[in-house]
Amino acid sequence: MLHTAIDEEEPRTKTEAAYLKLRKDILATRLMPGAPLRIGALRETYGLGWTPLREALSRLEAERLVTAVSNRGFAVAPVSRGELEDLSKARLAVETTLLEEAIRTGGGAWEEAVVTAHYRLSRCTNPGRTLSEAALLDWVQKHQEFHEALLSAADSEWLKHFYAQIWGQLCRHHIFLTVRPTLRAAAGHETGHEAALAALHDAMSLDQHTRLMELSLDRDLEGAMALMKQHVGLTVDVYTLADAPGMEDGGEDGGAAA
Repeated sequence: MLHTAIDEEEPRTKTEAAYLKLRKDILATRLMPGAPLRIGALRETYGLGWTPLREALSRLEAERLVTAVSNRGFAVAPVSRGELEDLSKARLAVETTLLEEAIRTGGGAWEEAVVTAHYRLSRCTNPGRTLSEAALLDWVQKHQEFHEALLSAADSEWLKHFYAQIWGQLCRHHIFLTVRPTLRAAAGHETGHEAALAALHDAMSLDQHTRLMELSLDRDLEGAMALMKQHVGLTVDVYTLADAPGMEDGGEDGGAAA
């Protein structure tokens, strides 16, 4: 596993516990981009001490999930369309390289892992249909696990490390910039949400993931690379529609249900 999913990894120390809890809530946008991270408030929320929280925030700053401003403390790193596009390019460069290596070298255990991850993804409810926060976070985790399985046969540990960092950033960009605004607009029946919701449904549909699995297991390298490029580009397409007039966020709290 690349440990990019919003999961429940068991912490070994108080600092590790603080890091995992804060990272999980940042990736799920419970701690929203730009939100101040005051250690006093975090101590009350998470029941952790000053030192573990401070060390965890420093670690998250190194991952660019948190920013530190002199005399102002820490804050959740902001998100933007420019960052989303840049991260999508970085993801494409790294993921296609890893996928090519996995397709060329993967054996029976890899094939079994891909099929299993696809089955688990197939059991998820598409958040674009239910407008459910719980369905969203479940789909996010199973989706990440599917892509992890596709790449698991690749040997490059450095590329996997870079991929984990890119995916973590993309996770919160996806949720905050594309998914939540679209779901909120649809729930409130705001004008202009229909195209964004349709694009979101297409981006999250099982069909493309099924085809990606089939091409990979058939060792169709050219087909898998072409579909992966299309797949990565869908997120930016959803953002473009979600950012259209009438689809603005409106300043609502985008935090997920606990």
